[in-house]
Amino acid sequence: MSRLARLLWLAPALLAAPAHAEETTDTTSPYAATARLDFTVTIGKFIYLRIGPTGATVPTVGFTLTPSIPAAPTAPGNGSGVAVPWNGGAPGWSVAASNAVLPVEVRSNAGAVTLRASVAAPLSNGSATLPMSTVTISSDNAGLPAPPLPASGSGTAVNVAGTAFGNLVTQQSANWSFAFAAANPPAGQYTGQIGFTASAP
Repeated sequence: MSRLARLLWLAPALLAAPAHAEETTDTTSPYAATARLDFTVTIGKFIYLRIGPTGATVPTVGFTLTPSIPAAPTAPGNGSGVAVPWNGGAPGWSVAASNAVLPVEVRSNAGAVTLRASVAAPLSNGSATLPMSTVTISSDNAGLPAPPLPASGSGTAVNVAGTAFGNLVTQQSANWSFAFAAANPPAGQYTGQIGFTASAP
């Protein structure tokens, strides 16, 4: 018989061989028999990041800046010859925010998690561009800090605190509050986008 033929003849016998269980027999009083069973469990790694309410829509944070003059602040009137109270101090800005507090959640079983912000599209009105770092973020949970927004490109990463199994598992949630901090921006309507990335080994 050729070597190939012997292998083909042995293959069905090997595949049909049953797995043998451990067995013991005790014929001496008091009687006791034991058998062991091995387990293997395979758990895949994952990481989950949500910024905003649950759903597939990208949330929009908005800021409306209105010039004001001391001492109130008082909004300047439109037109010429319009009297408004003013003490001679330099004008400032009143900022009204919309959708500026967002829920954030990070979950992972892949080890230490870091968060980083990157500018996907700069704050631009078509003729002028503001650095994205004029937007700041604060978190109400030190275990899930907000990464600093860079002026452009990618920013500095922050660490998300692990919560279980020696910090290999992370389940953190927070509310992030957004604010606008430009000192004297050019007029116009600006749009831009920030991307957040959660990473693990």
